[in-house]
Amino acid sequence: SDWYNARVTVSISAVEWDEFVAAHPDGHILQTPAWADLKCAFGWSAARVGIRDGGKLVAGAQMLFRPLPAALYNIAYIPKGPLVDWSNESLVEFLFKSLDNVAQSANAVFLKIEPPTSNFKRQTSNMQPSPHVIQPRRTLTVDLRPDEEAILAAMKQKTRYNIRLAAKKDVAVTPTDDLDTFCQLMKVTGERDQFGVHDAKYYRKVYELFRPASRAQLFIATFEGKPLAGLMLFTLGKRAWYFYGGSSDEERSRMPTYLLQWEAMRWTKARGVEEYDLWGVPDEEEETLEANFETRHDGLWGVYRFKRGIGGT
Repeated sequence: SDWYNARVTVSISAVEWDEFVAAHPDGHILQTPAWADLKCAFGWSAARVGIRDGGKLVAGAQMLFRPLPAALYNIAYIPKGPLVDWSNESLVEFLFKSLDNVAQSANAVFLKIEPPTSNFKRQTSNMQPSPHVIQPRRTLTVDLRPDEEAILAAMKQKTRYNIRLAAKKDVAVTPTDDLDTFCQLMKVTGERDQFGVHDAKYYRKVYELFRPASRAQLFIATFEGKPLAGLMLFTLGKRAWYFYGGSSDEERSRMPTYLLQWEAMRWTKARGVEEYDLWGVPDEEEETLEANFETRHDGLWGVYRFKRGIGGT
């Protein structure tokens, strides 16, 4: 290998790893140290594996471990990683051998990888596609670089109408740190839509870890002071992710969720973000999505009907 002189390291500080992830073209919020801290607060453990060349990190992955019930073995998981130049085959091969060694040393029965890019290639014959998905395999991303009128013009007509309707009907959207209200909205949404939501302590921990570095922000839509909808947004560099959102059962005709998304997009755009990731649509080709979105209601199909209106690729 061209990389025989490179150094494998598992002693990577949170600061160094954070800088590496933030600067990497595939850098993702799920590879940040704060995400590992979040998962470690809920039963996981974590390790960072890196390849150095001349002392500088050039590739790596943050790996999460979850103990199996007997506690003798673990599962190993890399969300939105590894971070590597996929065109450099010798480096990729060297990295995967290193990841394999670390996973085996941690008594992992398997290593699950959900890569950040479609450039990912299977490295060995015992690396197999998995039918089980943790993070959504497909998403919609909105380009925030055009001006606001152009972004609105790229949306579906009904979505633009609903955004303007909400504003006309006195819905107000503000950035906030009101976690109590947000958690209540998530609880209502989970009960109404039979949607999997986290416990309030999970959202509190998320915000506690990401808000101080200005990488998370809550937004609440209200009418006459009454909270109607909320979302939690994450940012890293030029990218933003909409992970969590909920709404109440009241005043739904005022279309608060539409204005909520638009104001969150405007807020992130004003801070230099260029890509808004709507995070999760059904794992189907666009032709299938468009042919079925009005009739399918299972899985992510309901949220796809809403998200497709916002536009994006």
